[in-house]
Amino acid sequence: MKELSLPKPYPAEFRRQALALVASGRTVVDVAASLGIAQSCLYQWKQQDLVDRGLKTGQTRTESAELAAAQQRIRELEEEVKILRKAAAAVEQVVPPRPFPSRGRAAR
Repeated sequence: MKELSLPKPYPAEFRRQALALVASGRTVVDVAASLGIAQSCLYQWKQQDLVDRGLKTGQTRTESAELAAAQQRIRELEEEVKILRKAAAAVEQVVPPRPFPSRGRAAR
């Protein structure tokens, strides 16, 4: 059975050149056809470029990358906590808890 894979992203320089062609006055339809890419792809690049340049509200590529890195770190830390909780439970079964000395009485 053949595995489905995501298409490889176009290089950043290719995207910049395509956006420059659109900025020069050519239509998205014309540029997409001449470069052999989907119109929807070029429209997405155009929208993301406007966000990245601060001309439109939204999440920039930098913010998206930072968010993805933070989410990955959270998953790693949650996994570490899960492992530590299992280890603590295993130790607790082997080593009985020590009684705490009462605060009201003097040590003998």
